[in-house]
Amino acid sequence: MKFNKAFAAVAIILLALSYQGFAASPIHNTDTIITVPLGGNSWRTDKDTLGGNISNDGIVNWTNPNAEYTAYVRFAKKGTVKLRLNLKVPAGESILSVTAANQTKQLLVTGADFKDHYVGEWTVNDTGYIAFKIKAQNKSGAVYADINNMKLTGDAIDKHTAYVKDNEGDFFYWGRRGPSVHLSYIYPEKENIEWFYNEVTVPKKNDVLGSYFMACGFGEGYFGMQVNSSTERHILFSVWSPFKTDDPKKIPDDQKIKMLKKGENVHTGEFGNEGSGGQSYLLYNWKAGNTYKFLINAKPGADKYTTYTAWFFAPEEGHWRLIASFSRPNTNTYLKHLHSFLENFEPEQGTHARKVQFNNAWIGDGNGKWTELNKAKFTIDNTGAKGYRMDYSGGVDGKSFYLRNCGFFNNYTPRNTPLERPFADGVPNVIVDKLP
Repeated sequence: MKFNKAFAAVAIILLALSYQGFAASPIHNTDTIITVPLGGNSWRTDKDTLGGNISNDGIVNWTNPNAEYTAYVRFAKKGTVKLRLNLKVPAGESILSVTAANQTKQLLVTGADFKDHYVGEWTVNDTGYIAFKIKAQNKSGAVYADINNMKLTGDAIDKHTAYVKDNEGDFFYWGRRGPSVHLSYIYPEKENIEWFYNEVTVPKKNDVLGSYFMACGFGEGYFGMQVNSSTERHILFSVWSPFKTDDPKKIPDDQKIKMLKKGENVHTGEFGNEGSGGQSYLLYNWKAGNTYKFLINAKPGADKYTTYTAWFFAPEEGHWRLIASFSRPNTNTYLKHLHSFLENFEPEQGTHARKVQFNNAWIGDGNGKWTELNKAKFTIDNTGAKGYRMDYSGGVDGKSFYLRNCGFFNNYTPRNTPLERPFADGVPNVIVDKLP
């Protein structure tokens, strides 16, 4: 396809400016250079999905003129930053634009082999995340460009600049999902804890697709609520098998989780990929802004089996529902390692912030004694601990703990921060003898 005259004129000007900018901005041996792989640090951020996508190799198959790709980098110091895009154009020439910090720069690119193309220089006026938006302006070939990475240099770059550095350990996947955040509750470890009660509120507009708001976590499983699609939501309760595998088919029969009973309309089965075990879920259209109650019971038996049972209370219904009861072999324990967490399990949703409040956590023994959990430690997963993503926080809202992650916000909570919320108004209103 031939250029029209207007395109050709713009192309010549941009080509000259591109060469002039590159010559005026060489990389010196003393410069700090970072390579930001787009496979782990970028998303397609327009509303369409056709004509271009993100793979482990970066931006590929880009044919849609309306496609927009956004890469995020967190800067720990102010200064200037120069950007080069490592890309190829399979045929013809393309004009692209990059917008960051309210400034847009264009470049003309050509060449069927990957090479670095200088884009321009920006000023980083404050610490925190900067979004680099890559868009198409025009092309003469079928594909705008395949873009592998961004190379950044300048005095705003240092060892604390945060981004997903490589795909070792499948971190392009984990990095695009974003950091998971946790509350590790502090309580008397020597008590025989049979009950764990918690209340969960997802603030309005925080019920983002791919979110798991996990209320009651313990050493052998977890219980909470998910946003699975635009029309489907789950109340999910799972217990891991003591046999370590990601494939439930490999679990020997004598180490499988046994389902003892389940509630009405509850689905049960097996799960894998992050350990394996027994899983149950209720399809329930819970609402952001409402507060839901979760209750777990653990009873160790004389036969080296421990039984875990979960109940769920929705204010719309006004009564407790049984979710499921599972028996775990080779286990003789009460509830331990109590925690809550917030995660995003959909990589494409890693650009959206979400928040959850845990309002009223308690533990109970077998004699009817309840103890409030008003102290916790804020922790993060390996994506946050490695400094690949730093959009995570936890703290106290009124009488509630909160967790927040994803969305590339700037104010983060340091790992292992101790938290303490005010005591609530009273013990949980649960009559355990009348639970279904």
